[in-house]
Amino acid sequence: MRNKSFYSFTFATLLGAASLIGHASAQAQAQTFPNKPIQLVIPFAPGDTDRMLRPFSDKMGEFLGQTVVMNFKPGAGGAVGAGQVANSKPDGYTIVGTSPGSIVVVPLANKDVTYSTDSFEPIAALSEGGFMLVVQSSSALKNMKDLVAFSKQSPGKLTFSTSGSKGITHMLAEILAQDVKVKWTHIPYQGSGPAITALLGGHVDMASTAIGPAQPHIAAGTLRPLAVFGETRLNAFPDVPTLKELGYNIGSPVFYGILAPKGTPKEVVDAIYLAAKKSVDKYNAQITENLSTLGAQIGLLGPKEYGEYLKKQKELFAQGVKLVE
Repeated sequence: MRNKSFYSFTFATLLGAASLIGHASAQAQAQTFPNKPIQLVIPFAPGDTDRMLRPFSDKMGEFLGQTVVMNFKPGAGGAVGAGQVANSKPDGYTIVGTSPGSIVVVPLANKDVTYSTDSFEPIAALSEGGFMLVVQSSSALKNMKDLVAFSKQSPGKLTFSTSGSKGITHMLAEILAQDVKVKWTHIPYQGSGPAITALLGGHVDMASTAIGPAQPHIAAGTLRPLAVFGETRLNAFPDVPTLKELGYNIGSPVFYGILAPKGTPKEVVDAIYLAAKKSVDKYNAQITENLSTLGAQIGLLGPKEYGEYLKKQKELFAQGVKLVE
């Protein structure tokens, strides 16, 4: 009769062989990647995130040898599309393109979501946009000093619109209000467009908004930016200060990037990132021009740096969730 050590040895040998076969299969797959189009899932309706990423995705196919096809899967604040990618086969053929909204904020704010930030492999941040506080150009609030003074004099009187309750723009405004020790009244809308329309119509005093939807109105002179939430000034708005430089304890750069399902081979992640980098190197001027119309700029980060950025965003918005619950 064979003893237990024999069976233990046999099982361990088989387990090791299976592991080697799996590793070899993953390596072979990575070496032939890609051999078909890559689906870039955008978990929002067209008009914002897609415009921040298309200048890159349209060029990346040249260096991948396959096209990168945008596939819109909006719903539940980005949870529908992001969730689909999180549960997709980790082979690099289905990836998600997003701001921190769907992969950081939504899982923190909605306990019913079945994925988390850790369900993804960061590939690259591609563009840097941002969020800002804007008022009507005719407003008596000319700068942040005026805003804070009015808010302290009349607690709760100032109203602000956002693209939705418990979203990034809502949380950032509440984090700032807590830091400044003031109270504002939040009026949520279904999207950035309606939030800006409400401000233009005089239904609210201020908007906490993504820069893209506000950009044409700022250019037309109907809206005035008070400050941006990022850590550095944006090239498109060199005269608009950051909240951080004004002494407020909040700085949140907004990178739009691409991620793959957890477990995607490193070689595949690196191949997609390299295509993005080559696109930036070759078409820098064209991409820069396209993004400038959105008040945005190139913000290329590699997998490690992008992952570190998302970790910091998770820490920031964990604080924000507590303020909006």
